[in-house]
Amino acid sequence: MKIYKLSVAVLFLSGSILYAQETEKDTITKEKKIEGVVIQGNSSKKTETAVLGEQKKAIIQKQAVSAEEISRKGISNVEQGLTKVTGITTVEGRGLFVRGLEERYNYLLINGLGSPSNNPFQKIIALKQFPTDVVGKLNIYKTFNSNLYGDFAGATFDIETLTIDKPFTKVEFGIGVNTLSTFKDGFKVSEGASGMNGYLGLNSEDKKLPSAIRDSRPNNYRFSGNESLSQFKDSWNVDNVKSMPNTSIGFTTVQKTKVGETGNLGILFSLNQSSEYSFKEGAKNQFKDFGGVINLNNDLLRKQYNYEIESSALLGFGYKNKGTQINLNTMFLQNVNNIIEDYYGYKNNQVQNRDIGFFRTNQQDLSRFLNIQLTGSQKLGDRHQIKAGGSYVLNNYQQPDRKIMEGSRQDLNGNNLSDNQLLLTYGGNNIIRQYLDVNSRFYGSAYGEYSVFLGEKGDKKDYPMQLSIGYNGFADLRKTSYRFIFGKPNGTAGQSFIIDKNSPQEKFNQDLANNLFFFQEESDSYKFFTSMYQFVNAGYINFNYKPSESWDFLLGARYENDMTLIRFSQQGDTQKQNKEKNRDLFLPSISIKKALNNKNNLRFAFSKTVTRPVLIETMDIDYINPDNETIRGNPNIENSDNYNFDLKWEYFPTSKEMFSVNLFAKRINNAIERSFVSSGDANGVTVTFYNAKKADLAGIELEGIISLGRISESLNKFTLGANATFMYTDVERSDLQLQLEKPNPDFYKGELRKRGLQGAAPYTINADLKYETKTRNNLSRTFSLVYNVSGSKIYAVGTSGSDNFYEKPFHQLDFVYQEQITKNWNVKAGVQNILNNKYRILLGDKSYYNVETNGINTYTDYFRGINFNLTVGYTF
Repeated sequence: MKIYKLSVAVLFLSGSILYAQETEKDTITKEKKIEGVVIQGNSSKKTETAVLGEQKKAIIQKQAVSAEEISRKGISNVEQGLTKVTGITTVEGRGLFVRGLEERYNYLLINGLGSPSNNPFQKIIALKQFPTDVVGKLNIYKTFNSNLYGDFAGATFDIETLTIDKPFTKVEFGIGVNTLSTFKDGFKVSEGASGMNGYLGLNSEDKKLPSAIRDSRPNNYRFSGNESLSQFKDSWNVDNVKSMPNTSIGFTTVQKTKVGETGNLGILFSLNQSSEYSFKEGAKNQFKDFGGVINLNNDLLRKQYNYEIESSALLGFGYKNKGTQINLNTMFLQNVNNIIEDYYGYKNNQVQNRDIGFFRTNQQDLSRFLNIQLTGSQKLGDRHQIKAGGSYVLNNYQQPDRKIMEGSRQDLNGNNLSDNQLLLTYGGNNIIRQYLDVNSRFYGSAYGEYSVFLGEKGDKKDYPMQLSIGYNGFADLRKTSYRFIFGKPNGTAGQSFIIDKNSPQEKFNQDLANNLFFFQEESDSYKFFTSMYQFVNAGYINFNYKPSESWDFLLGARYENDMTLIRFSQQGDTQKQNKEKNRDLFLPSISIKKALNNKNNLRFAFSKTVTRPVLIETMDIDYINPDNETIRGNPNIENSDNYNFDLKWEYFPTSKEMFSVNLFAKRINNAIERSFVSSGDANGVTVTFYNAKKADLAGIELEGIISLGRISESLNKFTLGANATFMYTDVERSDLQLQLEKPNPDFYKGELRKRGLQGAAPYTINADLKYETKTRNNLSRTFSLVYNVSGSKIYAVGTSGSDNFYEKPFHQLDFVYQEQITKNWNVKAGVQNILNNKYRILLGDKSYYNVETNGINTYTDYFRGINFNLTVGYTF
């Protein structure tokens, strides 16, 4: 346990001044002018050198990102920090991939306690919401140990929060510009989103499900004109604004006081807020089988405007007295993303609308996450230790009043109308309101462990044996509500009319008052609601034996009971169905380390683990997007069983250098994969999820950290770090996948080709070049270039005669400058995404049927723009 471990995720800002100052502890051991940071006691454990030393000594294969490295590389949030680790990369909007495996194969701990996701589309909470300002260290476990949760295949992330060793108060301000988004005229936001209510996320109150139906089962309720005017409070209007620079502000204070003769009490309080404008423009197409020919079902240009506000708060207390440590942390995270998406072109093969087709989505994604943690440990003499912890989490994800409007453009018909004019008709699917609410009724996590140290120390500093017995587990109860309200004409047919697509609310109000159209709910009266109950309880035992200085053995056994109950209804069912999954799991693990000498280690690890799906992958709902792409969960999806092997050689030539080669292999039974299938209603396609029969993976990880002073004395201020993962995967399809993927023999006579695992990248490369020097005041100045890329991987498995869809390599190069100007002032500047590579998902070129798309193979693509950021901090 670290001293005064205080919670993690508060700041959305990120400014890493704290870590910039910690850098000095490692590089200027006699520097006395650094104040307001962790520079004593356990603080040294957060430097890059100390983290490397800890990795060398540990029996388990654990990597870490230190506070110092977080600062040097300009890391502003946990997600960025984890991408600097071997084999880890981030993928647009889908979290972190480890060894090429999708985020569903990862698990998150905060100070050793389980943490749920606040987003049904992701396995773990979006780690970009966790600012690094109060993070002490990011631990990454790539091999399994029995005290970790059994949900493991890629990695388990454990966020250690900051230890409190010296009082300080810090204020930071940040500003950033993006070459695509900043100072853009005509940037579109929902009406009111750019005001104070939108900034604080309070405008979501106007987006709630109307009171007339809020507490009742759907029954095709028809709203009167007066009800429509009074109960739908959120406007369809869109404001055109000039997008401003991205900003962030953060405040953190740490205070420490004596309690009694030997005790200390630390208090940490942080408040942070940031705002970001982003714009993306590119294709959003759809491919479909039309009788043995793959053609474009959608040919769309998408313009996406995002205005995102992140807020966080943290209050933590840490008490220490001799062998006693108690920590109480409360963290709150809120993310509000206001999104306008404009689509131009045609969908559902309506080629005649190629030039005039238009539809808009006006939505807000809102997540709130409150985590209260209490952890503690107690030493009982020299040989015994007890530690325990518990957490209570409230989290909610909403897309309230997601508005979709569809019509025909009028600016291309030679009538000199502006591009804001839209020909609209009440009825059909032209006006839709959607309400998605994924609400956590309860989430609780707990652990308890007793350890006893056996044998005699002799000349050793540590006891040769340690036996640990413990428990950890969680309970997760959630309910999901998904409802639809349509605008309908008051009569047999609606009249077409021209409307300003940015200001339609006044026209809608008039027509509601004149009874020309009305709103009516058309949610399925039974399918609108699902619920999930999951209970995981586990007991484990670990035995660590060190017979000599060179050998280290860790044997573990874990028994885990996993009980999941999903309640859902099929279309038109009068009663809910229960899908119960109850499994008893025995999960063994073994880790062996052999120190060949004081610079070389050889490691071996084996374990059996499981993988549980992402929430959306099991939810029996049809989440409908306006381009008729539906995401459908599969309540019959099964957990995966994983067998993991690792063999690693490490070489530490100096305390700051390291080379390693890691061979790994995995067998994943019932591997979960994302697939595209044709929608049952003959319109559009559906993204859904299936189990493969099994997947085999084999790969190699290479990592090195070297001082370039080895090459030439003139380069002694340069350090090069690089890591790479190369992997081969092979999938054996399940019977259901064979049925879906096998082409119709009337159109294709060949057999299915072999393919790799969906989401698995054949290679991942990360590299950084650091130049560190001293100012005249003997303070640190650092320049870093950071690069990463991952290879082409299957985004979704293709069906109905099409090839798979591939996420193409995205090359990212960042530059970071950081300087401790004085003992109080710190400045950091960075340029992210210097190469401005295009993000692309493409249909592969080996479809089983003929492809007639006029050379178009793009599912989606866009540029992100180049970001320029400046952060200034003052610590006192």
